[in-house]
Amino acid sequence: MTRLHIVHTTRFVYERAASASYNEARMRPSTLPGQIVLSSRLTASPSSFSHEYRDYWGTQVLAFEVLRKHSELTVVSESTVDLAPRPDPGATGLAEQVEWPMLSEPGIVDRLAEYLAATPATAPLDDLAALALDVGAGRSPSEAALAVCHAIRDAVQYVPGATGVHTRAAQAWEQRSGVCQDIAHLAIGALRSLGIPARYVSGYLHPLGHEAVVGETFVGESHAWIEFWCGEWYPYDPTNRSEIADRHVVVGRGREYADVTPLRGVFAGGGRSQQSVEVALTLEA
Repeated sequence: MTRLHIVHTTRFVYERAASASYNEARMRPSTLPGQIVLSSRLTASPSSFSHEYRDYWGTQVLAFEVLRKHSELTVVSESTVDLAPRPDPGATGLAEQVEWPMLSEPGIVDRLAEYLAATPATAPLDDLAALALDVGAGRSPSEAALAVCHAIRDAVQYVPGATGVHTRAAQAWEQRSGVCQDIAHLAIGALRSLGIPARYVSGYLHPLGHEAVVGETFVGESHAWIEFWCGEWYPYDPTNRSEIADRHVVVGRGREYADVTPLRGVFAGGGRSQQSVEVALTLEA
């Protein structure tokens, strides 16, 4: 069991005072199998009104508005989470029982249609789809999913700052570089092209894992990985070529990044804005 304390801080500084802003924050983890949220708080300053709800994809959302002039906006999500190792995709044996014909059954296709359709951010280029088809040939769906993730990671270099939050998988594939968001989008698009349902997961990752020192704070950023369906949902981190262990914290799931954007909104006036983000992760136990 691992206990992580997470502080995710986002600040906007406006060129001129904004007269109002309307925002949605998706920055709070949820209690899930293998993940227990011991405490969680999300605050926005300033804020005139706020409302919490779960969106269509099951993510906790804080919707808030500021109806007075403000030159800065600060949003802080602070959580403490207990994590247990998740089972690897082959642990239950269910994945081995799922063959390709099952994935094309009408009931499965209908139930998981949203995770089979290409989206603007995940749609693969023809050569990526061809690579997925070639890599997956002769393998079971679960074996193909992992092999495709490995092939994409072999082809795409992780380069911080190489892309932005609006970069699409096709662009990242063309330049063969990107960040975790891009690698997740590429893997999702490639798997969907094979008929394997796949979804985007946003959250946090302590990169040092069990090598971290209790009490020390690591300043990093949010993280993204995927889950693919082969009888049940199996999580995998294609960026790090790793199973999801007790150092990944789930915040939200959706078709792509746009479904789980940590913070988005609009503001009136204010001119241009500068944004800064900091994620502080502390191993507590």
